Amino acid sequence: MSGLAAADALAIAGDVFVPLQADEALLPEGLDIGFKPVPAIIVIAMMGLFLAAGVFYKVADTADMWVAGRSIGNVENGMAIGANWMSAASYLGMAALIALSGVYGLAFVVGWTTGYFILLIFLAAQMRRFGKYTAPDFVGDRFNSDAARAIAAITTFLIGFVYALGQARGMGLVGLYILGDPGLPGLSGYQGMMVIFMVITIAYLALSGMLGATKTMVIQYVILISAFLIGLLVTGYASGYSTILPQLEYGMLINELSAEFSDPFAGGSYYLWIATAFSLIFGTCGLPHVLVRFYTVENERIARWSCTWGLFFICLLYLSAPAYAAFGTDLYSDGVRAAYGDPGMSAEAGDVIVVLATQLAGLPTWLVGFVAAGGIAAAVATVAGLFIAGSSAISHDIYANIINPDATQRQQVLVGRLSIVALGVLTIIFALDPTAPIAALVSFAFSLAAIVLFPMFFLGLWWENTNRQGALAGMTTGLIVWLIPMFNEGHFGPGFGNEFLATWMPAIGSGLVGVPIVFAVTIAVSLVTDEPPLETKQMVRQCHSPEPMPKDKTAADVVAEKNSGGPSPADD
Repeated sequence: MSGLAAADALAIAGDVFVPLQADEALLPEGLDIGFKPVPAIIVIAMMGLFLAAGVFYKVADTADMWVAGRSIGNVENGMAIGANWMSAASYLGMAALIALSGVYGLAFVVGWTTGYFILLIFLAAQMRRFGKYTAPDFVGDRFNSDAARAIAAITTFLIGFVYALGQARGMGLVGLYILGDPGLPGLSGYQGMMVIFMVITIAYLALSGMLGATKTMVIQYVILISAFLIGLLVTGYASGYSTILPQLEYGMLINELSAEFSDPFAGGSYYLWIATAFSLIFGTCGLPHVLVRFYTVENERIARWSCTWGLFFICLLYLSAPAYAAFGTDLYSDGVRAAYGDPGMSAEAGDVIVVLATQLAGLPTWLVGFVAAGGIAAAVATVAGLFIAGSSAISHDIYANIINPDATQRQQVLVGRLSIVALGVLTIIFALDPTAPIAALVSFAFSLAAIVLFPMFFLGLWWENTNRQGALAGMTTGLIVWLIPMFNEGHFGPGFGNEFLATWMPAIGSGLVGVPIVFAVTIAVSLVTDEPPLETKQMVRQCHSPEPMPKDKTAADVVAEKNSGGPSPADD
């Protein structure tokens, strides 16, 4: 199956990618759309709680705005990682992928969990020891380059934008079930709900910053994991599929489902499976809103434990998603129409299969609404992390470090808030007419992170001779490599439609080709140009030192103290 089909084969199956159009209203078939009092009260109370947290934890300085004052504990940070990570793509899209594309969907389960082992072993503690506010901060200081900082900041902003599109789509679709069509002039029901939820999310983030977002993420995690697991348990029991362990018992149902669900690679080729999993694994290690979580803790030990706890909390949902997919597919086939074939289950129905399964199982409306509320909590939590990372890239890395080095904390916080609003408005505009299902939209951001940022993080921490010229060449090459399949498949325009490129370098799995290219370019250019300054090498060594790091010290601070001088300035 070609990469052109990959995004729609996440939608799924077909040989030509066809963007979803706004005039189709994006209404999932079989879903009971309309205002429901009790679920509405649940969602309104939940969003009100988020806004209240934003007001209560309203930030006044940059430390609270970007890294929560480095005051977060390991279990609390692990839950925040879980909420931050388990987006609408996980809560809604994971089960949708498996329901619509069968075994191919498991590439996402593998990719979105395996990456955390690499983070735990190679990056979490080392990034915390480096001790900066943001991922672009690391790139700029490690490679002594404001140009590299700017490229990393732009990439971070772009990742936040692309990733948030999937969350906005999820909010709109789930909001339709709970609140119905809000009747906003000139907008479809989906578009109206998406705009409303995004505006509320933007407002709470602009107030709260990272401190309030982290405190809220703990609440969001409890809501989303409770809703997901309770909904799965009751759906399986009420429908006669399982008793107390649906994560294992759903296997008895597989033989009764269509071959499209259970046959290996029926929903995508072997190469597409490998390419997708590869991009997701290394994209996980390059996502700025994930890495910044390790800056919010006191030391590297807590950073490691945060990663471990985060993986545990994530696996609670990921090990349950296949069961939801199996139950939902069978209930859909019995209660709506055949899940596969023509017309089969639509991408919109697939994206809300978690909610649709509980509805088709005949569960009480309030319980279905609670499950739906979990989907909105998942989307809001991830948008929080994305927008904080994206706004910090603009405010801290570009404005304060490049444009106005003398900026006060108040000015930086103001620019950060304006950046959140700008990122939100941009997301709303493009999410009005999404070009792919939730998980596909999110996966494009993973490919970007894998190709452009992961090589910089890994080489920057583990090879002290990686230099400014190598980083600039690698990141520039990475951006070009990522954009080629995105344009080819029509995500940023009409598309070129080159089948060879789409097959061997699909946008959703472009990391398999792009990551080795960027590694090779970065290493080659670093070898043929001057080595980085000694102080930079010492910072890298400090990231691996067995000596404990003080809470308020960075690797550059420690090196400067040892050398009785300041860190080297940017070279360009």
